[in-house]
Amino acid sequence: MRLVGVEEELLLVDPGTGTVKAVAGQVLAHRGNDALQAELQREQLEFATRPCTRLEELAKQIREGRTHLAQKARSVGAEAVALATSPLPADPTLTLTPRYRRMAEAFGLTAHEQLTCGCHIHVEVGSTDEGVAVIDRIRPWLAPLIALSGNSPFWRGRDSSYASYRYQAWGRWPTAGPTELFGSGAAYQSLVRALLATQTTLDEGMIYFDARLSHRYPTVEVRVADVCLYADDTVLLACLVRGLVETAARDWRAGRPPDPVPAPVLRLAAWRASRSGLAGRLLHPRSHTPAPAADVVRHLLRYVTPALRDLGDLDPAEELLSQLLCRGSGVQAQRAAYAERGSLTDVVLTAIDRTTSW
Repeated sequence: MRLVGVEEELLLVDPGTGTVKAVAGQVLAHRGNDALQAELQREQLEFATRPCTRLEELAKQIREGRTHLAQKARSVGAEAVALATSPLPADPTLTLTPRYRRMAEAFGLTAHEQLTCGCHIHVEVGSTDEGVAVIDRIRPWLAPLIALSGNSPFWRGRDSSYASYRYQAWGRWPTAGPTELFGSGAAYQSLVRALLATQTTLDEGMIYFDARLSHRYPTVEVRVADVCLYADDTVLLACLVRGLVETAARDWRAGRPPDPVPAPVLRLAAWRASRSGLAGRLLHPRSHTPAPAADVVRHLLRYVTPALRDLGDLDPAEELLSQLLCRGSGVQAQRAAYAERGSLTDVVLTAIDRTTSW
């Protein structure tokens, strides 16, 4: 059974006003924070689960990670909240490491404004060639994951009209977004070397493809999702991504070729998913023509059903997807909170409670 792990980035906010607080360094100064890591800005932190085989264990670790981060944030007078962007205006402050200083110098406003929180899902692969074969085959299925995770409608104090504005902001980095087919591990590594040789991307950690080979672990890392407001939605995403990886690996071993859909079409699919989330129409991963969002995500589940059944994950995946489609993702919760009182502070305070409620 393939190991799966999750990295979640959370905002650090003032518990009274909902504005972001630059207290990451204070949180990390406390002992017992081995699972916590600094990010680009001091108003956010990341935690990571350990690799898991069982979905139940992964769910437990996600909840424990959120609770642990929330407790540590409260110890310095802040709250941790699973929002992919700050609803309130924010002027982020850089984490002062040599690498982040270089990023700020090289990328200017792109780095300065990049206060976004994502969810990165790692799934084990057996080799570079298997990993690249997986990346080639899951490309059309990544846009629906953006729609499922949409949790960033507000940007710099206003409604962006997007379900995931984080994905738009993240797309400013020069290597971000969908990729063309690679065809082999050697071709993938050759492209990475060529990108690094331009001296535009600072290091391999800045290869920000929507799905990439991790430079630290023997995994495929899927990077398209917003951090989810609800922990259950993170579990669903991890379940679906592992199902996609297993399905793609089986297709590769069986000699079934990947869909040759061009990257510009995939970019349009990702844009549409970022724009409307589950509320509109997505590009169907098979036909690449518009279809109702609910139909597309249900087709995604059907596509990975054989793999999920073999992994023992089908029943929880069906239940979690039904739950998400019924209540909506974080974007619906944020807009509902704003509609009730017209207060972006209330949006954040409501989200604080939902970050650690299950």
